[in-house]
Amino acid sequence: MSMFETVSVDDVPENATILDVREDDEFTLGRAAGALHIPLGQLPERIEELDPDTDYYVICRTGGRSMRASDFMVNRGYSAINVAGGSGAWLESGRPMEADGGAEPSVK
Repeated sequence: MSMFETVSVDDVPENATILDVREDDEFTLGRAAGALHIPLGQLPERIEELDPDTDYYVICRTGGRSMRASDFMVNRGYSAINVAGGSGAWLESGRPMEADGGAEPSVK
């Protein structure tokens, strides 16, 4: 069993590397500003795009997919920290968000 840390949105450092594992349509609507994007289903074949020496704060909509992604990553030697509450909590906290096309960010 792998062990990964889970933190609240408020505990994510300002300069953290955010990895969003939601689907393309969800990511397009709204995401943590500057987040990297690899949908959970693509993570196994794209894991090598990530740096094993970087701490990734993994986020999804509510926390379920990010827990699975964090577990997968940690089992392969990557540093992954699950963000509890996901993008919904991120939006509610007022943390910086962006959306494609300059739209008002939302979480689906």
